Amino acid sequence: MAAGQGIGRVVLVHGAGGGGWEWNVWRRVFAARAMAAEAPDLAPAAGGLAATGLDDYVAQVRTTLGDLPRPRALAGASLGGLLAMACADEVDALVLVNPVPPAPWAAQLPAREWPDIVPWRRDARLASSRRALPDSDEATALFAFRRWRDESGAVLRDAHAGVVVDAPPCRTLCIASAQDEDVPPGLTAELAQAWGADLLRVASPGHVGPLLGRDAARVAGQVADWLSLP
Repeated sequence: MAAGQGIGRVVLVHGAGGGGWEWNVWRRVFAARAMAAEAPDLAPAAGGLAATGLDDYVAQVRTTLGDLPRPRALAGASLGGLLAMACADEVDALVLVNPVPPAPWAAQLPAREWPDIVPWRRDARLASSRRALPDSDEATALFAFRRWRDESGAVLRDAHAGVVVDAPPCRTLCIASAQDEDVPPGLTAELAQAWGADLLRVASPGHVGPLLGRDAARVAGQVADWLSLP
């Protein structure tokens, strides 16, 4: 990246069971800073969700990046963070929001099991959406409840088994929620320290709070400031 030139284009990658809509607040903040932000929806493979693997999602992210001129950045939340790590060689800056960590840190994640298709859309309830978004307002919880989607169990199994990725060759910012039960903040801090990345701790009590919580706009502004650095 040329000296004094900040990031002008950002691709935002959502987490498992979500969609590009998770980044709506961030996109508005970035637009106000004259940063073009794309938040594509990850799509199942041709054989459907049960036949979808982690590599299918990585390929989609790389395709989206290939259409953008540089300098460009990649931000990923949760599973999207792991996908972003796998594509870090194609960007000039990387932002990881409560990311599913790669190996060897993945071994420290809470143990989970998933069926071939995780029925988050079918089993969605407004009450459970509220619990998943403890620092979001009622309108946001309702908005999310109507948009959760089912997910590939194979993708989640592979991600939690531990994916080997190289340390990012670009500058990296890790964001850790204070009370994340899915990816403990200490784990994100360990990853940031090992990679020499910047670390931003946020007060959000939820896994997706930095995107959908009441403080999302402020967090997005801090990220925009970081991306604007030369």
